[in-house]
Amino acid sequence: MNLTNILSKLRAERQQIEEVILVLERLAAAGGKRRGRPPKWIASSEQGGRAPTRVKRKRPGAAVTAK
Repeated sequence: MNLTNILSKLRAERQQIEEVILVLERLAAAGGKRRGRPPKWIASSEQGGRAPTRVKRKRPGAAVTAK
């Protein structure tokens, strides 16, 4: 077990976590609604990862069968 290697990985991970915290603090400090289109990375995260689906329209001449 190489402790220096583990320590360096943990320090790098801590640095990444601190950067994420800074970004989140900046977003929280912005507060109210912004004007205009949101940044692309925010808009894509709000969609939930699913592509929008098209609604199929029925043809006006299609017969409806009743049972």
